[in-house]
Amino acid sequence: MTAAECEKGLGRDKKFFIKSRFAVCSGAQFMQTWVRNGTSVGQSSFVLLAIGTVAKGSRTMEVQYRYTHLDQTGVTGVSGLMITPSVIVPQKWPATAQTHQGGLIPGAQSWAALKAQPTPGFLHTLTVNKGQGSKPDDTVFAVYQPSVSLKPTGGWRMTGALSGTLFFLAPRWDSARYISSSGGAVFSYVVAMPFSTKAGAKERLAAQHIKDAYTAPKTTKPVNNAKNLPGLTADRPLTRLYHDAQRRKDNRNEAIKTCKKYWGNNYASGGKECDEFPFATTYQGAAQALKKYDPQQKASKDNFSARPIPKEDNGAGGRLMADFYRLNRIIDGSDDGFLIKIT
Repeated sequence: MTAAECEKGLGRDKKFFIKSRFAVCSGAQFMQTWVRNGTSVGQSSFVLLAIGTVAKGSRTMEVQYRYTHLDQTGVTGVSGLMITPSVIVPQKWPATAQTHQGGLIPGAQSWAALKAQPTPGFLHTLTVNKGQGSKPDDTVFAVYQPSVSLKPTGGWRMTGALSGTLFFLAPRWDSARYISSSGGAVFSYVVAMPFSTKAGAKERLAAQHIKDAYTAPKTTKPVNNAKNLPGLTADRPLTRLYHDAQRRKDNRNEAIKTCKKYWGNNYASGGKECDEFPFATTYQGAAQALKKYDPQQKASKDNFSARPIPKEDNGAGGRLMADFYRLNRIIDGSDDGFLIKIT
């Protein structure tokens, strides 16, 4: 991501821009009013951008910092305005995980010295080695906190913030071999899996099934007038199910039971397959209300949908789902939710 792309994404009032789980940026503007003898005589300002990227399959998060829009009017003391950046990692989960920082965070530099540089800024990196995370996927989360402090010198008095922080998404590292053998890192963000009901979309009928399950749940099977499926909002995401192969199988079997109950044992005639939503590869699948998975019986019964659709659409939907998991590095469990977006 370039600085121009970051600024365009931030627009006029956003503090954060998310391009993907591998490219994010934040920015903050700092404005100063210069005062002599109790009177304002000039103004200056600058913007600090923090552009975070992770190469696919890499365990290193790179953050490129850029000072932009260094502007001044009137009489100022910018030649002595010292700007000092800082980066801390105040929290990690697990706390015992060790991070490795690279790049070079410079010491104090004056506003004027930064203005004179062709591309003022610096690079900072953060890496976590394998084998330090929580089971089953060796996951490590961290809080990454960039900040900047300002100090006027030369006898000047200045109004405006003397320090500020930039909001930044928490990075996550994992060693999930079912995604890639090398492990990798992402930014912790709930991303949406795209499905299309448009003519020509290979997954069209699978997408239509999902759309019906959300917009007309009472018309879907099994019958449940209180059906309310997750996956539309960040507070009720879907979560990937990988490690428990038996639960994935049970999700699938419960969906097939529904297809047989409402469409008969020959539901697959004519080249159809039983499509289920939420997917069998999620913890919210058709078996979630079984006592073996919900001993307290808190899950809503029959809170899923199943129907026969052509195997071509079902297969296309399955491939879309698998690619989404891989490309977005979605791992097993409640720490990594995702949403659904139907167009």
